[in-house]
Amino acid sequence: MTSAIDMARQVQLMIFDVDGILTDGSLHFGPDGEMMKTFNVLDGQGIKLLQQAGIATAIISARQSAIVTRRATDLGIPHIRQGIHDKKSAFLQLIADLNLPASACGFIGDDVIDLPILMRCGFAASVPNAHAEVRQRVHYVTTAGGGKGAAREICDFILRAQDKYELALQNYLS
Repeated sequence: MTSAIDMARQVQLMIFDVDGILTDGSLHFGPDGEMMKTFNVLDGQGIKLLQQAGIATAIISARQSAIVTRRATDLGIPHIRQGIHDKKSAFLQLIADLNLPASACGFIGDDVIDLPILMRCGFAASVPNAHAEVRQRVHYVTTAGGGKGAAREICDFILRAQDKYELALQNYLS
């Protein structure tokens, strides 16, 4: 049986869900109906480290949000698919656009809407508070929760699996 580490070694593109992964899944609405989300800076640095190591990044999210666009832009995530309820089609189109096999992609999601990607990608991950059906079907479940460092944990896991972690830290250790 292939281990999660072996699967993470193959990742050339890491795709992130947003609500429940890059955030804790809470939705906050202001008095005028504006939506607010909280992101974790550790997750953002992990995404940057992946990119610096040559691993492409993307977001596929069912919810449409200007806040997510802003966060993705801040992090330099070039592939953003929002308002997508057919995540399978979005995934297949993304990997076709990038000329990548599904086996070279990782995805971290937390709910049943994410299963079509999780069941097709090479490295499937989730968080401890994900729906049980999701946790049962992924290769790796983080220790940290969504919005609480889970994305960073996945980024570090991939970098370590690909023997790129120490190199990624080199700029900070010298």
